[in-house]
Amino acid sequence: MAAEITLTTATRTNLLSLQNTTSLIGRTQERLATGLKVNSAIDDALAFFKARNLNSRASDLQTIKDGVSDGINVIKAGIQGLESIESILKQMKALAQSAISQPESTTRSKLASQFNELRSQVDNLAEDAAYNGINLLKNSTQAFAPGADQLTVKFNERTETQAVNQLVISGLRIADFNTIMGRSALATGALPSSNVWGQSGTGAIRGITAALRAIDSALVTVRQNAQALGTNSALLQIRADFTTRIINTLKGGAAELVNADMNEESANLLSLQTRQQLGTISLSIAQKSEEAILRLF
Repeated sequence: MAAEITLTTATRTNLLSLQNTTSLIGRTQERLATGLKVNSAIDDALAFFKARNLNSRASDLQTIKDGVSDGINVIKAGIQGLESIESILKQMKALAQSAISQPESTTRSKLASQFNELRSQVDNLAEDAAYNGINLLKNSTQAFAPGADQLTVKFNERTETQAVNQLVISGLRIADFNTIMGRSALATGALPSSNVWGQSGTGAIRGITAALRAIDSALVTVRQNAQALGTNSALLQIRADFTTRIINTLKGGAAELVNADMNEESANLLSLQTRQQLGTISLSIAQKSEEAILRLF
């Protein structure tokens, strides 16, 4: 059986102090390496799980913010489409006004062809005004459909079974689209024919006047829809900014709970290293005292 080594009280006290100091140095070095004073639930369970919950909600809200940003872009695409359609309608109006003042029937017929070409581009613009597969302008071919796509933007992270805060934005209605295309004033689905505009007398005047009325009505509808989309875009931007601030608040609160003060930890490390050196010196002094006693024998 090996003989048990007996240490004096002074030696044991100095060894225990050195062990404690070494443990504190290791903890401080971990904090400096990770930047966190709470690295696990063992360090501080309450702060650890509270910070985790705050960061989890911040992550959920970031997903919500991304959805709001997508919604803003969908609306921007719709507004850009309406602005382009308005520009085409103005060109169509200029053609009609030029046609009504033209005495030659052949010139009016050519202007009618140009008018038809421009109006066909209105359909193309509406179909192309999509973002991420959502189009607020396109015309539906189904009689029972509401027209364009519908955009739903959520503002909070709650589930469907709870109180969900969201904004539902309806796209262009079929009636509005038909107004823009002039189908309420002209023959349903028909374009102004060159032979109508090319007639002599009141026939051409009636046809061109009907086209002008249709364009004026279409311009009003386009501007009203663009204004409505602009209002919704402004609301979504407000929500996006608000969500960003909430995310920053949540992350800031979580950081206050678990982040380490790097200046303080650096000072602690220097102090602990000094204490470790002094502890080593104290242990050496205690051992030398024991050696002095042994020399007496």
